[in-house]
Amino acid sequence: MKRRLLRTLGFVIVAGVTVGGATVGYLYVRKPATAPPPGITVPMTEARIARGRYIYKLADCDGCHSERDYSRFGGPVVESGRGRGVVFPPELGLPGTITAPNITPDPETGLGAWTDGEKIRAIREGVGRDGAALFPMMPYEAYRSMSDEDVESLVAYLNTLPPIRNQVPRSQVRFPVSLLMKSAPQPAGPVPPPDRSDRLRYGEYLVKIGDCGGCHTPAENGKPIAGMAYAGGKLFRIGPFQVVSSNITPDPKSGLGTWSEDYFLRRFYLYRDYVNQGSPHVGKESFTLMPWLNLATLPPDDLKAMYAYLRTVPPVHHYVNPHPAAGGGERAAR
Repeated sequence: MKRRLLRTLGFVIVAGVTVGGATVGYLYVRKPATAPPPGITVPMTEARIARGRYIYKLADCDGCHSERDYSRFGGPVVESGRGRGVVFPPELGLPGTITAPNITPDPETGLGAWTDGEKIRAIREGVGRDGAALFPMMPYEAYRSMSDEDVESLVAYLNTLPPIRNQVPRSQVRFPVSLLMKSAPQPAGPVPPPDRSDRLRYGEYLVKIGDCGGCHTPAENGKPIAGMAYAGGKLFRIGPFQVVSSNITPDPKSGLGTWSEDYFLRRFYLYRDYVNQGSPHVGKESFTLMPWLNLATLPPDDLKAMYAYLRTVPPVHHYVNPHPAAGGGERAAR
């Protein structure tokens, strides 16, 4: 698939050269679809900041933008490095040197000089302050459905983070991904709040903002594999550790089909003590990137809504071994 993509893109470029380089020029200079950033200053109210903290945890912003201790279960955040920015390790197999920028309010190395509208546009539309496309490892395609109220709340919370002076280099994305990713950003427009009285719709909203599909859907050449939504099997490597995402479809053999709502909640709330008291050191057999420590703080009604929605996705029979490096055969989600 990758070779076909390269051959196709190469043909387009060669064809462009033969007609005066117009196609080549277009591919390189075209800008992503964008709209002006909203001219807004978000209200810094206690309620807005509290909701923003909730969205920050649900979206697992720390997962990419913060320094973490992967020797302990769940990779808890090193508090002095919250939001400081990260250079992703090469073992993740990304197309180039990819970084998650400093999102603290530091005016020189973070977001301190950004307007609130520019932050909102980056989160939901994938466009930086300079108008360039952000690497879509940042799940802005999922965040595009984040309501105006929630994205403003998230920005309000980001504005409260302690500023950290830490210059993170700009991502260097390899060709041809550097050109293809320009198609990912799209203007979001106004987004109304979700209807919390509709448990399925609200559950879908939470699952999307949590980008559950981003980790639990296997991909090939950066594209989700058709018919495998939420079926697990995506491999992640961090240093000596590796983990494969679980099947969270309602398949009764290999997924969550036998999980009751009560068990679903208990599975998350197992880790509440870790949130309050610190998580233990773990080996390869227990390494995880699943944001258990964040999701353990969600209220029961929200987890119930997420459970209700996940019960409606098409079941996929797909056994997954979450820790292949630790030995053992394939097994269902735990």
